[in-house]
Amino acid sequence: MWTKHHKKRKFGRLTLPVITVAFLSYFGYHSVHGDLGLRGMEEFERQRVERQARLDVLVRQRQVLEKEVALMSDGSLERDMLDEKARSYLNMSRADEIVIFH
Repeated sequence: MWTKHHKKRKFGRLTLPVITVAFLSYFGYHSVHGDLGLRGMEEFERQRVERQARLDVLVRQRQVLEKEVALMSDGSLERDMLDEKARSYLNMSRADEIVIFH
């Protein structure tokens, strides 16, 4: 019967722990600093808050525009509304009028 005698090497004993530490270090770093990590999620949340604020402004503007359209298209055209819009878009007024911009 043949037997092999191997010399014990420190390199063989340290290979698996070194690979494990490298593996955990890589994924640990990217779980904090990566695009989908903790810092990335903070950036996503900041963008979400900014975009939600912008959406709220746009929704309010749309509601105002929808109200104005409803006033002009319900069958009875509001003369004051039509006059106001025409003067605003044409940038014209009479000499005896006072114009207040809001």
